[in-house]
Formats: sequence, structure tokens, C-alpha cells
Amino acid sequence: MSDEPKYQRNAMFRMQFEKAQDCHVLLFPEGMVKLSESAAEILTQFDSPRSVLEVIAQLEEKFPGVDLAQDVNEFVEVARDKKWLENC
Repeated sequence: MSDEPKYQRNAMFRMQFEKAQDCHVLLFPEGMVKLSESAAEILTQFDSPRSVLEVIAQLEEKFPGVDLAQDVNEFVEVARDKKWLENC
């Protein structure tokens, strides 16, 4: 697992819960992105450098009996493309 790349949230994006939106959002200089509950749950795991495998294990422990690998991998790919996550 030590060879796994590690990612964390890009410091250019601030994640917070917005009462007015009733959801978590990512704030950045050019705007705001509303996050689904599952997206927020995954991004919260990357508040410090972690591998995707570590995040999957943590989330599957939190939500037993659910195979989350595909969903987490797909989301991480999108989050990396959008620069929400950066390599550490």
C-alpha cells in the first residue's frame, strides 16, 4: 500500500456546509460547487494525504456491507480532473 499515490484536497478549494444550500460546497475564487452527500463524504476523507485504498477501507468500515470501490475510484478521477484533489 505504500506505493499507492496519496491525494489531499487542494488548498484552493474550501469545503464547508452551507445551510442556505442544505449541502456541502466547495468554495473557490471563481465560484462554488454544490456536492452530493456521497461526494462530500469522500472529499472529507482527503483532509490529509491518503491513498484511494485507505479512503475506500475507511468508508467501507463506516458503511459496512457496501462495496464502494468503484464509486470512490470514479469520484477521485473526476475530483483530480477538476483539481479538487492534488497529489502529495
